[in-house]
Amino acid sequence: MTKRLTIIGGAAMAAALAVGLAGPASAHDADEFGPATLTGFASLPALTFVPASEPSGSLLDTAPVNGVAAPWDDQPVQGFSGIVRNGDGTFEAMSDNGFGNKANSGDFVLRIHSIAPVFHENKVDVIGGINLTDPKGYVTWPLTREDRVLTGSDFDVESIQRAADGTYWIGDEFGPFLLHFDRTGAMMQAPISLPGVFAPENPLRGTTPNNINSSKGFEGMAQSPDGRKLYPLLEGTVAGDTPGTLRFNEFDVRAGNYTGKRYIYKLDDPANAIGDAIAVDGHRFLIIERDNGQGDTAKTKKIYLANFSDRDKDGAMDKTLVADLMNISNPKKLGGFGKTFTFPFQTIEDVVILDNQTIAVLNDNNFPGSAGRAAGVPDNNEFITLKLTQSLNADQRFLD
Repeated sequence: MTKRLTIIGGAAMAAALAVGLAGPASAHDADEFGPATLTGFASLPALTFVPASEPSGSLLDTAPVNGVAAPWDDQPVQGFSGIVRNGDGTFEAMSDNGFGNKANSGDFVLRIHSIAPVFHENKVDVIGGINLTDPKGYVTWPLTREDRVLTGSDFDVESIQRAADGTYWIGDEFGPFLLHFDRTGAMMQAPISLPGVFAPENPLRGTTPNNINSSKGFEGMAQSPDGRKLYPLLEGTVAGDTPGTLRFNEFDVRAGNYTGKRYIYKLDDPANAIGDAIAVDGHRFLIIERDNGQGDTAKTKKIYLANFSDRDKDGAMDKTLVADLMNISNPKKLGGFGKTFTFPFQTIEDVVILDNQTIAVLNDNNFPGSAGRAAGVPDNNEFITLKLTQSLNADQRFLD
């Protein structure tokens, strides 16, 4: 099963996570992958809070949502919107921007958590983390907090990559902006705008009309194997573009600007959205595509392999289905589920490569708003590993 993509213009994992090496088949040659197999299941309870953190949720309605009422004495470890592999069985996972929008997230501190899935116990341990800050004043417009600790009212962070020097590149939806932070979470330079694209919340647009909707900025962001390029992917269609087409821009890290090269990812349905985008090598990317359903209404929750190299005369490229997250084989009935496992969450925003035939996928639980696993019950943050039926043949630099 193939879909279309269009181009425009100018240390190994710990043994607990290793599930197998590549089979003989090549993802370059395959048109389809078979159903993926669940090889690991771990879960972080929805009601997990950052120890000794500040109160949070004061700007939310106090009426219970899925049985949970705000505010809280501490900040929740809210749903994950981006992930980075450490190579030792631990990961860095970035919380979503807060509670859904700029207006209600002023007391949610933007944070990168250190997490460790413990699959034999079906749990996820939160072992630390850092807050995102702007101590040197690179942000020129007013921030929510005088101490310049960044909140979900300042930026809507949705995607993350770590550079070879240990610094972080983060994609935002309010600009949309690219944000650069050091290892401690301190901003290193002014936010970088995407030329010609403005979200409603963009503080720099002045009287320029927005041409992308709220929460439709940089949902995914890939990094080239050599670390010299970033590929932030918009979640929404820019006004004037063909409905269902998403801009995938190239950013030169050394030059500090966009190169002018732009790719277009085409959704199966214009009503769908992407959840994440990461590189497999210099021209192939894993992209999560989803509908807006949850539970019984969840239908499209898929991971595609998009290849930029084999385009036709019109520049159109295929995307290959790698995993249908609503049809996962579970022969060992991991997590207490049946032989067919589903991932029926509204927002699925994290994918990471563990080895050539194994990926990990995480959901964003939109705490306390999403209830895809059980109606009326706030979703946990689930961390699953999947064995694919074919090798990704990923660039070795993504496996070391």
